[in-house]
Amino acid sequence: MSMIGRNQAAAMPFIMTTTLIDMVSIGLIIPVLPALVGSFTGSQTDQAFWYGVITFAFGFANFFASPILGALSDAHGRRPVLLLGFCGLALSFLLTALATSLAMLVAIRVLSGAMQANMSVSNAYVADITPPQERTKRFGMLGAMFGIGFILGPVMGGLLGAIDLRLPFFAAGSLALLNLLYGCFVLPESLPADRRRAFSLGSANPVRSLHGLAQLKGVGLLVAVIACSGLAQFVLYTTWVLYTTFKFGWGPLENGWSLAAVGIVSAIVQGLLLGRLLRVFSPKRLAVLGLLSSTLAYLFWGAATEGWMMFAIIFVNLLGATVSASMQSIISSAADPRSQGQALGAVGGLNSLMAVIAPALGASLLTVVSDLPKGDWRIGAPFFFCATLQAISLFLAVTHFRRERIAILRAGTPS
Repeated sequence: MSMIGRNQAAAMPFIMTTTLIDMVSIGLIIPVLPALVGSFTGSQTDQAFWYGVITFAFGFANFFASPILGALSDAHGRRPVLLLGFCGLALSFLLTALATSLAMLVAIRVLSGAMQANMSVSNAYVADITPPQERTKRFGMLGAMFGIGFILGPVMGGLLGAIDLRLPFFAAGSLALLNLLYGCFVLPESLPADRRRAFSLGSANPVRSLHGLAQLKGVGLLVAVIACSGLAQFVLYTTWVLYTTFKFGWGPLENGWSLAAVGIVSAIVQGLLLGRLLRVFSPKRLAVLGLLSSTLAYLFWGAATEGWMMFAIIFVNLLGATVSASMQSIISSAADPRSQGQALGAVGGLNSLMAVIAPALGASLLTVVSDLPKGDWRIGAPFFFCATLQAISLFLAVTHFRRERIAILRAGTPS
């Protein structure tokens, strides 16, 4: 192995560690942010509305910033952009802990969204140091760190939030500062100078970057798959805590354990099972199976009548945790090596656009059902909507892969 190859292989543990710390810090606040919003409101309806506004603010800022940060990472390297993201997270969490009004919370989330594109840049980092045939596995390893972070973070957030609602934000800010220090002194650069490309505002335009993503050879309808699947996922993120609170009467502790269960499944599947699954299934087949599994999971979550059922469905939906790694691999393999940051930044931008739309949809659905009695099946409306979106994603993915297979067969047929 060459010196460059050894350096690149050594970089993987570094980026996995930064992702783990990043996800623990984010996971800390998820069980308690809706409750913190509720401390400034007087009803469940207002709580659902303002939580939607606050999550919308983050997604709106991140949609415009993500492709810019992705293009900056193509021009100046991944490391400085990741460090900027860690700094933004630390500021966001610490300022949230000190927030005294809803307006202040909204402003803080705008700042956080504008500075934070860690996941898309981390994915580009992995693409830099990994040959195409190994990317699905490596993205799975990154996803495993995401999962472990969501095991530790929400449980810690639930436990700390049961003591004081603001305590998890101080803890998350401290972890983000630790990540910043770790990145400054340990994290190596993954993108050599000869593979960088000049920054231009045109290439960082979020609408143009999405158009460029659609033009990548081999992507096609997968842009719509990513959009619908991402929208479903962000509606889930937006509504999970309030849904379980409204339907089952859960608090930060119960929600923390449920989100930890999601992390456990993600870590097991992407860290232990994904490599074995890839020996049997291609990334395309895994994406289809994962979309089918998650469609059913959304449907059953919405129909659940007891809190324990939410946990059971989480553990049954194993294949749903393979979708993200499979789709990231397909997209990154379609991009030019010099454009990994921009392409995966565009994926991040597309997901951010869905994160802009999701709170408005999820909060609206929750607002409609917020006055229904606990246990009413109609409170599951956001999850039934997610199931519909995921079913559309499944149909589009199957259609795309079938067209692609037919085109390959026709190309190989002599005229």
